Formats: sequence, C-alpha cells, structure tokens
Amino acid sequence: MGNATEKNTPASASKIKKHIPLLVIVALFASFFVFGLDEYLSFSVFSENRNAMLEFVSANYVASLAFYFALYTVVVAASIPGGLLLSICGGFLFGWIIGGFITVLAATVGAAMLFLIAATSLGDMLRKKAGPWLEKLEKGFQDNAMSYLLFLRLVPAFPFWLVNIAPAFLGVPLRTYIIGTFIGIIPGTFVFSFIGAGLDSVIVEQQERYEACLQKADQICDKDFDVASLITTEIILSFVALGLISLLPILIKKWRKA
Repeated sequence: MGNATEKNTPASASKIKKHIPLLVIVALFASFFVFGLDEYLSFSVFSENRNAMLEFVSANYVASLAFYFALYTVVVAASIPGGLLLSICGGFLFGWIIGGFITVLAATVGAAMLFLIAATSLGDMLRKKAGPWLEKLEKGFQDNAMSYLLFLRLVPAFPFWLVNIAPAFLGVPLRTYIIGTFIGIIPGTFVFSFIGAGLDSVIVEQQERYEACLQKADQICDKDFDVASLITTEIILSFVALGLISLLPILIKKWRKA
C-alpha cells in the first residue's frame, strides 16, 4: 500500500510540472482582462502618449527595444489580443525595418513557446481523445507541413493563436514550425511596420478631429481609432495570393501523382 502511494506521488508531481507552463499562460491571459490591461492596448492610449514614448525611445533606445521584444513575446505566447496594434506601434517607434525585424523575432519566439507548451501539456491528451481521425489529419499535414504552415501564416483568415497551437497537435517538428513561422510572418509584419512608420499623420488627424468634435454641442466624441481600417483590401488580397503560391508545391506533387 505504501509502495503504491510512493510510486503514484512522483507520477502525479510529474503531471503537475508538465502543466505548470500552461497554467502560467492561462493566468497571464486572465490577468490581462481582470486587471484591465486591455484598456492600455488601444490606439487612443497610444496616440495620447506618443510624444512621451518617442522621447523615451530616443533616450533609452536599447532598453526600449528589449522591452518591446519582451512585451510582444508575452502577448503572442499568452494569446493576448493586440498583436496588430503592437506591430504598427513597433514600426512607428523604431522605423519599419528595425521594428519589423524585432517584431518577427519576438512573434516567432512567442509562437514557439506556445507551440511547446501546447505540445507537451495538451498534445498527448488530445491524441488519446481524438482517435484515428487525428492520425489521418496528422499524416496529411506532416507530408506538406512547410507549405501548409506558410499558407496559414500568410492568409489573414485564421486567428494567430490558433495557427500557433494547431501544428503542435499535428506532430509538426519544432524546427519546421519555427522556420515556417519566421518566413510566413515576414510579409505581414513588415507591411504593418511600414504602416506604423507613416502613422504620425493619422494620429495628428485623429486628434484634430477629436478636438473639433469637442467644440460642438451635444456631440458624442470618440478618441479611439480602428487600426484594422488601415489594412486595405489590396493588402489582404496580396497576402491571399502569397498564401496560394505557398500551396503550389502540394498541387504540383498531386499533379505528378495523377
């Protein structure tokens, strides 16, 4: 009886340790909303503090880059909404080249962390419950993992957090996942950073519009701005086109077999 208890205790402790990273991610995600931190990831807060942020970056450039990198990594790893705004802010604060490069690195690191946590904490459990159909899906995905990953990263039709964890359940190797993520997010990230580099005129226009609105009686004035409206149909279509190109190797392979 005593020996059985002693054997079960290490096994239970091992299971708990395996799920600690997942619990940390869940706690970070919940804390983001519980403590109202989502209010700070808004365009209005960014525009109100733009001068202070630019001054801080100018005086503490390396520290600012490190903080931005850490913040973006945590946001991606914890699946916190706000990646688009942060990508644009990175381009605004550091320029589209430096901002884009740091964002790509941070997003890749954050995605890899979430991938590893999902694979170790949930992967085995999901495979046991899913049954044979997941094995078939896993086999098809693994045969063309890089092409599928690039497609999922390039086409802005899938939530970023879902694309981060889905490959973990489909047995994609970490190396393939990291390379596919790094390459796949480059076009979108640099587009958003480029938009951010030219954002100052939008901020000034938005502030002038808000000030003009305040002068009018009985007028409801909103300081916020929908950042997503900066993403045009042409940009989305170009991403879709790149995503379809990434599927060409699969189509060619099937055509040769046929």
